[in-house]
Amino acid sequence: MGRTFAERIETSPVIAAVKDDSGLSACLKSDVEVVFILYGDVCSIQEIVARVRQAGKTAMVHIDLIVGLSAKDASLDYLKDIVHADGVITTKHSLIAHAKEIGLATVLRYFILDSMALVNIEKQQRTGALPDVIEILPGIVAPRVIRRIVAMSRTPVVCGGLIQCREDVMHALGSGASAISTTSSEVWYM
Repeated sequence: MGRTFAERIETSPVIAAVKDDSGLSACLKSDVEVVFILYGDVCSIQEIVARVRQAGKTAMVHIDLIVGLSAKDASLDYLKDIVHADGVITTKHSLIAHAKEIGLATVLRYFILDSMALVNIEKQQRTGALPDVIEILPGIVAPRVIRRIVAMSRTPVVCGGLIQCREDVMHALGSGASAISTTSSEVWYM
């Protein structure tokens, strides 16, 4: 992978999030360096990851969304040893330690629905293995909320979800996020 995952998102702060084959094909033609893979199953994920890596991009697999995988260490081992993913995205903090142990880059995803989400982020920062980055959704939350999360986090913050235009990207980055993730192909080519 050369540079670390965190270094890649700092130099290329727009991350392509893909949820189908047409999105994958489109992002592979873009200049994005990191791809969040949000679809597939145990039979197709290896080919999806191979296409991303052949394009010279970092392949991050959202383990919670891959049909047939579970929140178990064996699934992480499969993604590392068989699929050859660069990293994993998950909402399950319990997967982070083993993923890091076997050399996968890690993204811990949080849904910012209420103040309890902020409490959970703060707790996670004090206990257990830290992910390489955290991703907050939706990425268009109020600037003060993004700034608060960035201030409490010991890891870079990615804003994802509902980011549709340049203004959304500038809003998130201007509030302290290190990067954004989006399924909007228009944003990949900005």
